[in-house]
Amino acid sequence: MTDEQQAPDPPVFDAVVVGAGPAGASAALALARAGRSVVMVERGPFPGAKNVYGGVVYGRVLDEVIPHWWEQVPVQRWVVRRSTMILTDTQAVTLDVRSQAWGAQPYNGMTVFRADFDSWLAQHAIDAGARLLTSTVATGLLRDGSGRICGVRTDRPGGDLRARVVIACDGVNSFLAKEAGLLPRADATHMTLGAKEVLALPAGVIEERFGLGPHEGLDIEAVGGTAGVPGGGFLYTNRDSVSVGVVVSLNGLAASGRRPEDLIASFKAHPGIASYLKGAEVKEYSAHLIPEGGYSTMPELATDGLLVAGDAAAMTLAAGIWLEGVNFAIGAGLEAGRAAATAIGTGDVSAAGLSGYRRALEASFVLRDHKRLRLAPDLVLSDRMQQQYTKVLCDIAEDLFTVTNPQPKPGLVRIMRRVLRRHRVRWRDLARDGLDTARTFR
Repeated sequence: MTDEQQAPDPPVFDAVVVGAGPAGASAALALARAGRSVVMVERGPFPGAKNVYGGVVYGRVLDEVIPHWWEQVPVQRWVVRRSTMILTDTQAVTLDVRSQAWGAQPYNGMTVFRADFDSWLAQHAIDAGARLLTSTVATGLLRDGSGRICGVRTDRPGGDLRARVVIACDGVNSFLAKEAGLLPRADATHMTLGAKEVLALPAGVIEERFGLGPHEGLDIEAVGGTAGVPGGGFLYTNRDSVSVGVVVSLNGLAASGRRPEDLIASFKAHPGIASYLKGAEVKEYSAHLIPEGGYSTMPELATDGLLVAGDAAAMTLAAGIWLEGVNFAIGAGLEAGRAAATAIGTGDVSAAGLSGYRRALEASFVLRDHKRLRLAPDLVLSDRMQQQYTKVLCDIAEDLFTVTNPQPKPGLVRIMRRVLRRHRVRWRDLARDGLDTARTFR
């Protein structure tokens, strides 16, 4: 073959983003808007096709990116009620917060299906100039003669994609971050398994049963209720279905010998949940790993030619009363795209040239919230919280509201002493754990 007949070199993009979920789409959007050439590589047939998440998304992070996003986003329901439940096998104590302000523009949270939401966000990146390559798996990193990352290999014939920067948004246990030496070997201690069913219920039944108006939604998060396996459950209302499931410690699940679907069945049968689901019909089941180690388990976020964002960087906030991930993925993706665009502009895509990404995250809610709440995952999944304090809280509430006539009411302090003795909780342990909780959520 003559020089003239040789195939041309593959095109070089400014950036390749692996994964077209919220982090990847946001990174591509930021790069495209900065005038950089960028391609998103998505293993599914469309963005969100491989994502089983169906829950609450908090959209404040989109305010400055997509003006009036709430007028176009594929929402299921706007969340106007947020309930936090503490469960034992037979009891439930619930903090229920309702705000009509949450049901008005610009809204606080929304239930979505990720297949819809991810496609919508990715389309914004495409409209800004990004390219999307679907049904394509990034199988490894490309490196130049000096060993610097310069693109990705894919499972397509001749499918090498060369780029000045690669942004890995390829999910929990990121293959690319591991190959780059940024992500250590997976530790099951810092992983949970989320398992979910989607149950069909008519919209009118949902609204009557949950006390909601049209387009209004409820988000229930529960600690306990998982048949003794450390973790909790959730229930989210969609337009004409509910998403219900559990999030449990991976090690705890293995030790229990139980299957995730058994734990969902146990949660659905709990007296605090069962009445909500009467007559509901199962439409689908799914499960996936969640990186819940938080700030303490995050990998290095940059190396020469590579940035990591979203679940690939363990950016899921699992703090009991706050269970968030998509908003952190969007925030991190936007900062990754901006940092990559700046580094490309200066011609320095080394780790030092990309270090603005970490600085931007440290100044934003993404790492500030994770750093402040870095002790929360261990606290929420601790033995005392899961096995003792749920029972203590439920028993105190039950005793407090049990009418004891003709005996006089015992008073809160006496009830607390009695319940703590019943569950063999020492005051000093309670004080220490209370102080740790105060420090964690300060």
